[in-house]
Amino acid sequence: MSSIDPSVPLSTPAARAWLNPLELCVLGAIWGASFLFMRVAANDFGPMPLVEVRLGLGALVLLPFLWRARAQFPARLWPKIALIGAINSAVPFMLFAWAAQRAPAGIGAIANAMTVLFTALVGFLFFGEKIGARRSMALLVGFAGVVVLASGKTAGASVSWAVAAGAGAAFLYGIGINLVRRHLTGLPPAAVASATLGAAALLTLPFALAQWPSEPIPAKSWFSAAMLGVLCTGAAFVMYYRLIARIGANRASTVTYLIPVFGVAWAWLLLDEPLTVTMGIAGAMILGSVALSQRAGR
Repeated sequence: MSSIDPSVPLSTPAARAWLNPLELCVLGAIWGASFLFMRVAANDFGPMPLVEVRLGLGALVLLPFLWRARAQFPARLWPKIALIGAINSAVPFMLFAWAAQRAPAGIGAIANAMTVLFTALVGFLFFGEKIGARRSMALLVGFAGVVVLASGKTAGASVSWAVAAGAGAAFLYGIGINLVRRHLTGLPPAAVASATLGAAALLTLPFALAQWPSEPIPAKSWFSAAMLGVLCTGAAFVMYYRLIARIGANRASTVTYLIPVFGVAWAWLLLDEPLTVTMGIAGAMILGSVALSQRAGR
C-alpha cells in the first residue's frame, strides 16, 4: 500500500470521466458490504472483539501513510487523535456491530446515511455553523425516516434498538467529522485515518481481550472480520481519499447514496434477508433528506 499516493490525480480527463463514477460505485459496494460482514461475524466474535480486529487491520493497511508523515504528528497531538479515534471509530463501530447482532444488515446501512445530516446538525449546535431552512427541513425528514425505520419489524421482531444504535453511531460520526475538520486539518488524510484507527484499536484492546469468545471462531467469521479491516476500512479509505483529491469532497460524498443501496442488496442476495416496505419508505426518506441537505450545502 505504501506505493499508493491518494493525492496523485489521473493523467487524462478521458480516464477520469469513466473511472470516477466506477470508483464511486466500487466504494459504495465496499462500504455497503461492511454491514454484511458485520452481520456474519458479530455473533461469533461479539461486538468488541470484532471491532478490535477491524480497527487493528485497518490501521495496519494505512500505516505506510502515517509512517511517511510521522514528523507531522508530534506527541502533543496524540491525545486529540485518541479522543477523535474513540468518537469517530471505536464507539460507532461497536454500535454498528451490536446492531448487526439484532437486525438485518440493511438496517445499519440505512441508518448510516444519517451521518451527513448529523454532521450538519453538530456543526450548527456546537460550532456555530449556519444550517438554513432547507437543511432544517432535511433534518426533520431524515429524523422522521429514522422513526419509520425503527417502527418496522423483521420476522416479527422489533428492530428499534438496532436502529437507535445505528443512529447513535451516525451521530458520533457527525461529531468526529467536525472534530477532524477543526483539529486535524492540514495533515495528510490517510495518515490521520491510520492514526485515529490505531489509537482507537489501543483503547479498545483491553475490552476486546476481556470479552474474547471462549469458543473457536468459524472461518467464515474470520474472513468477514478480515474483510472489514483490510477492505472496508483500510483499502476503502485509500480509495476515498484518491476520489477526494480528484473530484472534491462534495462529489466524493455522493457515495453516501450508494452505501444503503448496496448494503440492502448484499444482505438480500447473500444472506437472504427480507426487503420490507418499512425499510423502503425509511430509506427513501433518509436518502431524500440527505440529497436535500447536500444541495443546500452546495
